[in-house]
Amino acid sequence: MKVKLLNVLTVCVITLAVLSPALLVFSMVWGKHIELAKAQNLACEVNNNIKANEILAPQTGGITSSPIQDSNQISVTNLKTQQLTASEQYQLATFLEWIFLFTPICMGLGIIVYDRYLVYRNAVFKEQVEMLERLWQQSIEQ
Repeated sequence: MKVKLLNVLTVCVITLAVLSPALLVFSMVWGKHIELAKAQNLACEVNNNIKANEILAPQTGGITSSPIQDSNQISVTNLKTQQLTASEQYQLATFLEWIFLFTPICMGLGIIVYDRYLVYRNAVFKEQVEMLERLWQQSIEQ
């Protein structure tokens, strides 16, 4: 019993040791990816602002609503949506890191708990068998 527990814990520790560097590298790469995506989003926003300024600069008359301005507002809205998506992707990556970290640990604990449950059920079964044997012996003696 204790040998099995030791083996399970050893496997969990070795798995954690093997996966930890990969998770660290993954988190670093993902962080750089998020920074790159933010930089690209900012560059896109700057380009949209420059285009909007070029379009608005020649206008000297009153305030008019043009399809170009509407498309500019739509692109700004899309940019904010993309930024939200990038943050959601980062949260998903963090969640997956934790899952990869805790899966072997939870599996090890599950195996240990199931093993303990089997020992408990075996003990209860033995007690029931002993009680039935005593009852059977008593019925034979009478």
